[in-house]
Amino acid sequence: MKRKEMLDGLRQNPKVDVCVVGGGINGISVFRELALQGLNVLLVEKHDYCSGASSALSRMVHGGLRYLENGEFKLVQESLVERDRLLRNAPHYVAPLPTTVPVFDIFSGLCNGIVRFLGLGRRPSRRGAVAIKAGLSIYDFLTRKRALMPRHQFRGRRTTLQKWPALNSGIKSSATYFDAWVSHPERLGIALLQDCLADNSQARALNYAELRRTENGQYRVEDKISGTSATVEPALIINATGGWIDIANQSLFSPRSRPAPLMGGTKGSHLIIDNAELRAALAGHMIYYENQDGRICILFPYLGKVLVGSTDIRVDDPETVRCEADERDYILQSLAFVLPGIAVRPEQIVFQFSGVRPLPASTDSFTGRIPRDHFCTIVEPRDGGPPVLCMIGGKWTTFRSFGEMAADMALERLARRRRVATTDRPIGGGRAFPAHASLWLAHVAAAKGISGERMAELFGRYGTNAEAIAGFIAAGPDAPLPHAGYTVRELQYLIRNEAVEHLDDLLLRRTTLAVSGELSLAMMDAVLDLLAQEKQWTPGRRASERDRFLTLLSERHGVDESMLCARNEPRSSECDTTAKSG
Repeated sequence: MKRKEMLDGLRQNPKVDVCVVGGGINGISVFRELALQGLNVLLVEKHDYCSGASSALSRMVHGGLRYLENGEFKLVQESLVERDRLLRNAPHYVAPLPTTVPVFDIFSGLCNGIVRFLGLGRRPSRRGAVAIKAGLSIYDFLTRKRALMPRHQFRGRRTTLQKWPALNSGIKSSATYFDAWVSHPERLGIALLQDCLADNSQARALNYAELRRTENGQYRVEDKISGTSATVEPALIINATGGWIDIANQSLFSPRSRPAPLMGGTKGSHLIIDNAELRAALAGHMIYYENQDGRICILFPYLGKVLVGSTDIRVDDPETVRCEADERDYILQSLAFVLPGIAVRPEQIVFQFSGVRPLPASTDSFTGRIPRDHFCTIVEPRDGGPPVLCMIGGKWTTFRSFGEMAADMALERLARRRRVATTDRPIGGGRAFPAHASLWLAHVAAAKGISGERMAELFGRYGTNAEAIAGFIAAGPDAPLPHAGYTVRELQYLIRNEAVEHLDDLLLRRTTLAVSGELSLAMMDAVLDLLAQEKQWTPGRRASERDRFLTLLSERHGVDESMLCARNEPRSSECDTTAKSG
């Protein structure tokens, strides 16, 4: 259903059972849960789907080993269960990740861990082998019935340095356990959205739209693309905006009915580094290490590069978060501590990103003590109007169970019954996932008339949904693009079927071109030309879109036009001009 059709439908019949505000992973999750129960449900996202915190995660799908120190056993157990469900339901995007913890002490952190567990500790501290062994034993115990992955193991100093010779030689030992990682988190969100829209014709979703309460107490959906609006009459509103929850409440309540602040997020920043020596040093593992100040950091291979992070800094305005210079220095310093012999040059940082962890409001001066669990609260407006269910907290790993929790509260409120469970429901291209991928790929490639190599690329991006995309590619004249891994027809499919409205939707979220450091200026302009043609933009509109994207890329992700130019093959005269002017 196109934007105009959705807005026209709301004008004809403004009543909806639930309006979900916020199209991040948790908002999409509760939207999916409600849509599958047959409700008339509307999702409204101010920017693009999964463009906030849901695009800035550490790319880990994990149980939260360090949350054990805070005594959050229930959250760890829930996270481990949801991790294993994602391994089964989204095998095209979520895969096991061997994780190694370098250990620098034996007994350090044991007493401090107990103090933190009792809620008395205020600062992080180093964790020794005994504390790490205890935590990993609990991890294994919580997953004993499923046993999808191997139990943890310890290595002595000599064995550790044989496998990872670049590690800081001051280590005493290491521990290896298994968690998981997600390759395309934004695409997984889009797949969830598409699945439920296909299953329920009463389910509607709009990105680049905003729900606002008018002075007379009505609610209007304002479409930022067309500039039009439509009145809606929801029986219930769900505020699933994460770190923006208090900001969104300003638009959902009158001033005298507005609830007290509910959120108190912290910022986490990450770098993507293109350094072959660094990637080889990891030997396919994530290194889950402590910096010298006791702060947990991560380092693992990601889409041919290396992802390293993160920070944990309080923020007041989630709209302005970006990786600042001091955070970048901190992350590089932590890297130099754990792998002291590997130098990272500034130009090897090909992308950076920062997001807000949606934590409950807290006055704790130590951010690591703020609970990572999630819960829902219903706020009743004192001056009439529908109740607002606020989703507080939430980790990316637990999006399904959090969405289920919120949906069950909504169903109870609306006196509706659950009829579909999502615990074992495959996501997007995880449906009918082949046990023998090579056979499936050969069969589909032959049936669609495309090369086996191209089919493998599509399968890596879309799972079994690659079959439909391959059919679309084969059905019309195709053409190459400056990036050899993509063609015109593939991007046309994304533009026409995945609610693409801006260039960053396509280059930052529907594809991994930007985050993987593979976006060149030539590719950017070629994709922009294609998008402008599909959207019938004027030359002026195209130029403003180009400026918008370059500004976003520079300010938020540390990638300027000269860096994009340097990735052109062959290097163009335009790049030389840009370099001179810079």
